[in-house]
Amino acid sequence: MKKRLFGTDGIRGTVGNEPMTADFALRLASAAASALKLKGGKVVIGKDTRLSGYMFESALEAGFVAAGVDVLLLGPLPTPGIARLTQELNANLGVVISASHNAFYDNGIKFFDSSGSKLTDELEKQIEDQINEKPMTVESSSLGKAKFIDNARIKYQEFCSASLPIGKDLSGLKIVFDGANGAGYKVGPRTLGNLGADVIPIGCSPNGRNINDGCGSTQPDLLQLTVKALNADVGVALDGDGDRLVMVDEKGQIIDGDQLLYVLAMERFSENKLRGPVVGTIMSNFGLEEALERKKIDFHRTNVGDRNVLRELRKSGGVIGGETSGHMIDLEKTTTGDGLICALQVLAIMKKNQLKLSDLVSGMSKYPQTNINVEVKSNFNLETSRKIQDAISSAEAELLNKGRIVLRASGTEPVVRVMVEGKNKDQIDIIAKQLAGVVAEFAS
Repeated sequence: MKKRLFGTDGIRGTVGNEPMTADFALRLASAAASALKLKGGKVVIGKDTRLSGYMFESALEAGFVAAGVDVLLLGPLPTPGIARLTQELNANLGVVISASHNAFYDNGIKFFDSSGSKLTDELEKQIEDQINEKPMTVESSSLGKAKFIDNARIKYQEFCSASLPIGKDLSGLKIVFDGANGAGYKVGPRTLGNLGADVIPIGCSPNGRNINDGCGSTQPDLLQLTVKALNADVGVALDGDGDRLVMVDEKGQIIDGDQLLYVLAMERFSENKLRGPVVGTIMSNFGLEEALERKKIDFHRTNVGDRNVLRELRKSGGVIGGETSGHMIDLEKTTTGDGLICALQVLAIMKKNQLKLSDLVSGMSKYPQTNINVEVKSNFNLETSRKIQDAISSAEAELLNKGRIVLRASGTEPVVRVMVEGKNKDQIDIIAKQLAGVVAEFAS
């Protein structure tokens, strides 16, 4: 079943271009209300800090209210916080306005069901089937109402804090927190501070245009420098909507999602609390799989996207999974990826064991990995090029079964991601550049 609008993480694009227009957002709200039979129910709407968030918030609100649906406005709040409050406020639907790690000129819309889980492909397809229908307006007496939930942030902070073991705190830890000038700019520092940590915030001054700009999990350079300069114990970086996490150890080294997943898995394993397999993706570093294998811990790979990780966790009976990019899911704590919740668990492990983050990841050796993004047309299909497939086969033969090659079309951007992994860094760099060149030639 092929979807037309929804990608791996909702609908996303450049503001002002279809589908990211105010008109489309209103029609989307009406289509969701109709397809999901929301009349007489309620939805929550939250957003990140992009300037365009106000426009989409108003358009979505109008579409839902006109369809007879009550709207609860949460304001700027991390995506997982919106998922949580969808549950806590007994809403029928949660709506997130965010383009995650993209620049400010992009925006996006995604949905959560009443349980705080992302909608199924089937439900997204039902919404798409209604999108070109004329937006509905019910009779005046049945119109929805809208109100702002002024304690939404506090509710989410309390939820995050409660994820630590009872009686535990973060006192004694000096933490640099990078909020990516995004949705976590308030909840992150305040949650960590309320738990007793000494917090130095950076990337926590959003102006509507600086989200993910030189900061956050996708650009942690400043975080690395700040941790070292201030002799901090650790650095924490979220992305624009707060569902990704990257950390920095006391030496200023980046600790990515694969390494964080290893830390969480090892702690659960040591406590005999690890259920089912650990779940990663086709992009997960082989070093993670190798380290888990030494402990006889099963590791399952799935396609990229935290919804795919979640699907595999539920299918296999696992509880923790994630992506290299930092989408981390802990089903014993949340229903979706949550950067702050994951950070709290890692920080608690550090304090409990009186170990530095570099010590916690020392049992996992990452294989060198080179990633190159190649811009392509939105309808580009890797499978149709014999030349690309032949190039992949030739490169795999060159690696002599001592590495991996993954080429995949991004679900959020018009790019093909080329990943080559192996033991020889110089070799994989050359192979990755060659493959990227072949893709670029075919895509031009």
